[in-house]
Amino acid sequence: MDRRSFLRAGAAGFLMAQTDGVTVEKTSATNPNDSKSWSYQGGRSPWPLVLNTSTIRPASLDDKIAAAKDAGFDGIELWINELEKYEGEGGDLRDLGKKIQDAGLFVPNVIGLWQCMPPTQEEFDASLEATRNRMRMAAAVGSRHVAAIPQPDREDFDLKWGAACYRRLLSIAREEFGIITAFEFVGFFKGVHRLGQACAVAIDADDPDACLIMDTFHLYRGGSGFEGVRHIQGHFIADFHWNDAPTEPAREQLGDEHRILPGEGVLPLERTLKMLIEIRYDGPLSLEIFRRDYWERDPKEVARMGIDAMRNVVQKTLG
Repeated sequence: MDRRSFLRAGAAGFLMAQTDGVTVEKTSATNPNDSKSWSYQGGRSPWPLVLNTSTIRPASLDDKIAAAKDAGFDGIELWINELEKYEGEGGDLRDLGKKIQDAGLFVPNVIGLWQCMPPTQEEFDASLEATRNRMRMAAAVGSRHVAAIPQPDREDFDLKWGAACYRRLLSIAREEFGIITAFEFVGFFKGVHRLGQACAVAIDADDPDACLIMDTFHLYRGGSGFEGVRHIQGHFIADFHWNDAPTEPAREQLGDEHRILPGEGVLPLERTLKMLIEIRYDGPLSLEIFRRDYWERDPKEVARMGIDAMRNVVQKTLG
């Protein structure tokens, strides 16, 4: 199956996962309530558990892949600066993608398309060269999605204009590179920082492949809360970043560095997972942490801590 066919199948709900060395197919008709259909974590989870590489900076990509594999993650979520560095040092991104696949992992998303939604048509057109190159790199490693970040950030971000930009980014990624652009909102941005705003941009793009990158931290930090999750369809979510937040500092003062492991903070993660079951979301849960003290530790140790925390939350939810 070529990349275009794969993505069209994915848009219809086709999902490939490699679990315990066995390739498993499942469709969006799968009910996450039905344990017979769970394809991940040895049949213990309806969601693939993914390691976002921010969690184990500054390890090399080879070490990050090894850490994700050894811990038992199903996938690995990459950052575009890692791919730029890898390619800049003479590496072949297609070979990197094969290395990830050979480790039994998949790439759900690459973060991201920075500065891809400037305020004027002239600036947007000028940004497309860098954007296309980032899309190319994401496609080369076999990623299913690439995240569009609503930057440059600004208080007067025009949601209608954002939808127009997103529509164009969806078209370019799909037609030229065979991947899907997912829209990501950021809780501490001055502009698009709430779920409702992100939904407006994605829905008004008027494209069948429009979808969101969700994040428990950004739902909390931006003030959206979590109950809105039950009002969207599961296939509208491309990838769900999974983390927790502490009691201090205050919500409005939280930064990425304050993210903590799932189950260690105040976020309603179990309730949110139950909502994901209700809306039939069966996509990735991606551990995205930015703790400096973790970066100083063995990445394999941190990865094992992370997957244990994620498994615990999933197990508590599913019983």
